[in-house]
Amino acid sequence: MKEEGRDECGGPALYEDPDFRCVDASLFSGSSTPLARLQGDITWLRPQEICPSPALFPSSISLGHAKQGLLGDCWFLCACTFLLKNKQLLNKVLPEDQPQWGDSRYRGCFHFCFWQQGHWTEVTIDDRLPCINSSLCFSRCHSPTAFWVALLEKAYAKLRGSYERLWAGQVSEALVDLTGGLAERWSLGDFGSEEEQQTAQDSDQVRKRRLDLNLLDPVTDDCALSCSTHSTPGGLTELDQYHALTVMEWLDVKKVSGGEVRLLRIRNPWGRRYWGGAWVWRGAGWDSVAPDCASELQARVAEGEFWLDEAEFMSQFDDVTVGYPISEEGHLKSIYTGNLLTHSHQLAGRWVKGHSAGGSRNCGSYGSNPKFWLKVCERGEVVVSLLQCRKWRNTEKYAQTPVEDSNNTKHQHYQAIALHLWKVEKKRFNLSRMLNRPPRASTHCHTYEREVVLHGQLEPGFYLLIPSTYQPGAEARFLIRVFSFSSISLSAMKSPAPPLPLTADSEWETSYFHGSWVEGKTAGGSRNFLSHWQNPFFPFTVSDDPAVTSGVNVRVTLHQSRPDTDLHPIGFHIYKVVEGQSEQMISRDEDPVASCVPHCYTQDVSLACSLPPGAYSIVPSTYQPDCSAGFTLSLARRIQRKVVKSQERLGKAVQEVSHVSVMQS
Repeated sequence: MKEEGRDECGGPALYEDPDFRCVDASLFSGSSTPLARLQGDITWLRPQEICPSPALFPSSISLGHAKQGLLGDCWFLCACTFLLKNKQLLNKVLPEDQPQWGDSRYRGCFHFCFWQQGHWTEVTIDDRLPCINSSLCFSRCHSPTAFWVALLEKAYAKLRGSYERLWAGQVSEALVDLTGGLAERWSLGDFGSEEEQQTAQDSDQVRKRRLDLNLLDPVTDDCALSCSTHSTPGGLTELDQYHALTVMEWLDVKKVSGGEVRLLRIRNPWGRRYWGGAWVWRGAGWDSVAPDCASELQARVAEGEFWLDEAEFMSQFDDVTVGYPISEEGHLKSIYTGNLLTHSHQLAGRWVKGHSAGGSRNCGSYGSNPKFWLKVCERGEVVVSLLQCRKWRNTEKYAQTPVEDSNNTKHQHYQAIALHLWKVEKKRFNLSRMLNRPPRASTHCHTYEREVVLHGQLEPGFYLLIPSTYQPGAEARFLIRVFSFSSISLSAMKSPAPPLPLTADSEWETSYFHGSWVEGKTAGGSRNFLSHWQNPFFPFTVSDDPAVTSGVNVRVTLHQSRPDTDLHPIGFHIYKVVEGQSEQMISRDEDPVASCVPHCYTQDVSLACSLPPGAYSIVPSTYQPDCSAGFTLSLARRIQRKVVKSQERLGKAVQEVSHVSVMQS
């Protein structure tokens, strides 16, 4: 989400974000959480109005850690802690050399970057922050003069639509958004019998994977690790349900009686300790280790931190989230082996009802799901992820605005998804016969998660990847990502396009337009930008045909001519043109009659709609201005069947016209 604010920040006045204003709409969305009780009590202040000498970061890193306020976003703050361990990632999310308070270049705005669906997205905010009684009411740093956490939280709230939309979430999602990497969630709970586990593999249950900290030895110092509780544990006397904490470190300590005990240092985002176990300050557990060792470990504990042993950890928490380390070169490091996964590819896809939303392997339509070829050149470690897009509202005020319901449950935002992989001997094969065989690897069961991850050692050869939802007909966009120790390639299997809707008395006439977005000329960006009207215009008319009186009569598809690994987010609008006027005369305040938004990182976007007779113009665009690319626009219109039959007698079935010239505003 690149905002117009970068230019506005350069002016003499302090910047005020027009898209995320200091109003209730930026704070609340449905008022379905306890945050609604703050309505009317919040004021917005800039850091220099809160303290005399504000800064982004404090002099001591321990004082730069996040401290949770009145907003239930512990999951996001746990991910923020990981940024302090990785300077390179921190500089990616919060670019360096931004003018701060006291700098003559300071204009009251800051720029952040978040990873969204395969690409880094820029978000610009002003530095007015929500306060109660002149103090920050949401997250802050332990240092009262440091504001990087409060500003990052505001930028993430803008990305999601409001502060209230940060209430409750998954640490794994925040880690991916802040790093562009991978994260896995592992259960610490009871696994049940083997028979119960096998039953779960054939359903949409959440898959459980038992944590073994020994597996993480290769990445102990680099990975992100957090723990969560779904109920009030015995040790945490103040915690309610669903709270996330950060594992700062773990180590094996020798006991005076012989043997070792594994200890973990935990940070509570609340900034208070409140742990009642054996390893609290002066607890009985410290008597079992040497006094000098006990003193050294206790000295490591900062505000909001505490120690506990592995047995307490496994019994008191319900699951952990493990974030993959990222090297200075930007490569993922495997949490299983510590190997650098230096090769990576990603492709976008979509489940479309009636075409490619085949459901799970229990369904006869499973084979219609999207399919991808994975070529492995030499034996090695491969990690494949399936990441689905959240269900978004059709708006452009923000690049992504989720569809919310009064009941804020994960099932309303995500489909239950899974990923299966088969090894094939050659690209020509019998699909139905192959699908009757067990897959080479899979995520086993469908789960209501944003992302599922498959890991394994694969032999050289071709593999077929099939992502699926549990329910047939469930629609969503997704991203396939593959990371490997050795050379790989990823490509989509071509599938026929969904047929146009046909009726007994009509056919479709299709026209093709070719155009391009050129930086500084015709790459105007979305309607968020004044330059939007520099984009190409494509005029067309809908005839007053009495035989085509109802239903869908227009279908538009926009295809960008860029490789799958370097796509722009694209979309388009259809505007009504006043009779007798040219396209350039469309009012800049005119709302489109139909839109294909939000802009999506995909090769094709399409829209079917019903338009009354008249003149129209299609305006295709990338989300950000100055993104150069060629594109093809196809326009299909319903016409009378008798007209088509007369054309057939003349040897002209469905006319396809290629228009090379386009109109510019």
